[in-house]
Parts: sequence; structure tokens; C-alpha cells
Amino acid sequence: MHRLSPSRARIAIAAGAAMAVIALAAAGGAPAALDHHTAGHHHADAARTAKAQRLHDDMRKLWEDHITWTRLAIVSFAGGLPDLPATENRLLQNQADIAAAIRPYYGAAASATLRTLLRAHILGAVALLQAAKAGDNAALARAHDAWYANGNDIADFLSGANPRNWPRGEMRTMMKTHLDETLKEAVDRLNGRFDADIRDYDAVHRSILEMADMLSDGIVAQFPGRFR
Repeated sequence: MHRLSPSRARIAIAAGAAMAVIALAAAGGAPAALDHHTAGHHHADAARTAKAQRLHDDMRKLWEDHITWTRLAIVSFAGGLPDLPATENRLLQNQADIAAAIRPYYGAAASATLRTLLRAHILGAVALLQAAKAGDNAALARAHDAWYANGNDIADFLSGANPRNWPRGEMRTMMKTHLDETLKEAVDRLNGRFDADIRDYDAVHRSILEMADMLSDGIVAQFPGRFR
């Protein structure tokens, strides 16, 4: 396997979760560890009604799908496997599924906005890899910064919908953690550091469950009458 330099690999693969759609785009086809203080926004499991528990479980399923299909995409991309197009499509569907999950609470317009932000996250990955392949360091830096800025946009959008339960600073921290950890997972995989790559995925999994729980608990807290 061709070895990338650490600095080049870290920026070039900053696409992380969006890695799966690079091949489609190229062919003309077609988001610091999490502080545990966020747990203060979570409600005890025992206090959940059946409806609240269902939302909790559904939200975890969505975000576990997100990191699972991201990982499969990274593996397929790194290994040049023939299942990449099918994996790409499933990962793209997950972006739509996540956006659809907020529609019952925040409306169709908010759902569409979130889907646009998530797709922008994916397209930002395309820009990263195109710049890397071209060897354009200035473009690489711009694309890297834009990808993280998009992560902040996603965090700010969510916080704006539910500021009391999803504070802006905490949402930005969670998004940055997700980007950082996915980035490390991809870089280690592409450089053949497989033991580290597996540990990276475990870290991604722990953090994404924290995020999923904060999202579901925040919705229940904001709309308690819908979960009695």
C-alpha cells in the first residue's frame, strides 16, 4: 500500500464520513474528546416513557448507521473494493434519514436545511480529495477549513432549533469530536495502521452515542407533551 505522509494524509482524508461519495463525484455523479458534562442534559433511562425510549433507540440506530456505513466506505475506498458504489448510496441515504428524523418536531423546512448541510459536508470532502490529488496545498488548506466550518454550521443550526437543550458550544464540541475522530480513523486505515484504526472506530462509536442521546433527550425535553 502506498504510504501517505502524515500531514498530507491528515488533510487529504479529512472527508472522513463523506469518503464514500468521492468516486461518484469524480465520475460526474452525484461531518478533542467529548466532555462528559453533556450528560447533564440527558434524562435518566428510568424516567423515559415508551415513546421517549423509542426515539432514543431510533436516534442511536441512525447515528450508528452513520458511523457503520462511513467505516465500510473507508475500508472499501482504501482497498479499492467493488462494493464501493453500493456503500456510497447507503451512506448518502443515511444523510437523508438523519434529516428526516427531525421533521416531525421542527418541520419540513428545517429538515430540508439539515439535509442540505449534510450534503454540503459530503461535497466538501470531494473538494478536499480533488485538491490533494492536484497537489495544491493552498486549496487543501481552504477545503480543510471549509469542512470544519460546515461542521460548525450543522452544530449552530441544531442549537438554533433547541438552544436550551443543545447549547451552541456543546454542539460545536460534539461535531468537532466527530470530525476529528473520523479523520483519524480514515488516516490510520489508509496508512495501514490497522490496530489504531480499530481503536479509532471504538472512539467514534462512544462519541456518536453521546451525540445521539443528547439529540433525543433534547427533543423530549423540548416537546414533553408528545412523549407522555
